[in-house]
Amino acid sequence: MKFIKILVLSLFSLTMFAQTATNPLAKKTPLTDQQLKRWSHLDLEKDSIPGMSVDKAYTELLKNKKSTKVIVAVVDSGVDTNQEDLKSFIWTNKKEIPNNGKDDDKNGFIDDVHGWNFLGDSNNENLEMVRILKKGDDGSEVYKRALADYTENLKDVQDSKESVDVLLNADKMICGVLKKDNYTISELKDMTSAKFELYDAKRIMLSYATQKGDSFHDDLKSFQTYVYDQLDYNLNKDFDARKLVGDNPEDINDKKYGTNVVYSKDRKDSLHGTHVAGIIAQGRDNGLGGDGVANNVEIMPVRAVPNGDEYDKDIALAIRYAVDNGAKVINGSFGKDYSPHAGWVYDAIKYAASKDVLIVHAAGNDAKNIDTEPNFPTDDVDGKEIADNVLTVGALNYEYGEKVIAKFSNYGKRNVDVYAPGVKIYATVPGNKYKYLQGTSMASPNAAGVATLLREYYPNLKAAQVKQILMQSGTPLNLEVLVDSKRIKIPFSEASVSGKIVNAYSALKMAEEISKSAKSNPKL
Repeated sequence: MKFIKILVLSLFSLTMFAQTATNPLAKKTPLTDQQLKRWSHLDLEKDSIPGMSVDKAYTELLKNKKSTKVIVAVVDSGVDTNQEDLKSFIWTNKKEIPNNGKDDDKNGFIDDVHGWNFLGDSNNENLEMVRILKKGDDGSEVYKRALADYTENLKDVQDSKESVDVLLNADKMICGVLKKDNYTISELKDMTSAKFELYDAKRIMLSYATQKGDSFHDDLKSFQTYVYDQLDYNLNKDFDARKLVGDNPEDINDKKYGTNVVYSKDRKDSLHGTHVAGIIAQGRDNGLGGDGVANNVEIMPVRAVPNGDEYDKDIALAIRYAVDNGAKVINGSFGKDYSPHAGWVYDAIKYAASKDVLIVHAAGNDAKNIDTEPNFPTDDVDGKEIADNVLTVGALNYEYGEKVIAKFSNYGKRNVDVYAPGVKIYATVPGNKYKYLQGTSMASPNAAGVATLLREYYPNLKAAQVKQILMQSGTPLNLEVLVDSKRIKIPFSEASVSGKIVNAYSALKMAEEISKSAKSNPKL
């Protein structure tokens, strides 16, 4: 078999490379602000925080060590290329003359100086289940399942709208009394009024604010945006955003569409992609925001993920674009429940494998077992892995113990490969700002950052080897954890293929040994 060598070495040397966390002391005190901003870089053994030992890797393994620049494609909602902590890390297509209206490098994309935008000016989109329903009832099981899911989702969102409207009305009344928009919990507690309406508004907002903490204003705004976007766009059968793009999404050969502007029309709508890019590449130790995982990297923005479900066509073409233009790692922090043209994406994944490109993909945020309920795209077809270059990543919480897997994270003994930090991750957002976000969307670029380090310092290793190293060198956790929306308890070892969390230090040590072996035995 192609990877017997790596398997034998890792089994023989596992105690050398993997930090086994059987009974580490759980952190007794809350994380400081500084620790929270970079907890994913810390070390479980040293800091009692289940990070990826990135700082330890830089301090003990990478000092004065030469590296090769690696291009990482971020297939996402776009990247703000002017962000202060990212702009020096944005990929530039040196074969393209900027803004001359020509396809200088003959790659099929005009003026693609920093990447490509397959969505053009479009941003909001339907969910895939809605697009299936809009095509009409074909009597298929897929249609029936989509209809059932749509009905359930619509009811949930309508119920949520009632809740958010009550909160918004209460908030408006209190803002009027206090004559300020951003009142504190203390000010809310101190507010008095003889009017029942205001007393009730105070009760409602105090309950919400106490639950959410000091960020309750931001949480309420996010809640409002989510609910109304679902009703106005994601679940709205009368909404059609694809006309803004101008292509036929049912035709994979209709490829001449999109623009060379790699962020959304309103840059704030590229918040997700900008945050993902920052996790991988924002500057280290520069006094700005957080720290990126990789240190010799170029980010190639490929915009293909709207506010709603991505199209299979866009994802397939985005992967091919990244591969053809030099990316060695592709991060995909997106996913959906339905994939009517999954074959196009499977072909793109296999194309990436043939070109030695690693794809790191988020496992999804539905708190479900994706062995039984798929999250697309996937490399699992009818129970078999179609390629050896896809690493699927679940999300970790910073709290060690039974809650170490993020409450929202999908899991799966067969289809989640490994876990990485994904709760309260601090990184770049548009407008030279920084923000905490969470999701497997954040776990994926953390793992992709470590994969990039391996490709920087050991460029002779293949994509599939990098995947195996990240899985086999990780830190195993000997404890039971809570998973699923039902909060069932299972051994951590049963929550993924590897039963481990990504560890940069151990991965680099294993990569060193395998790289040496490969050089001395090139035929193996």
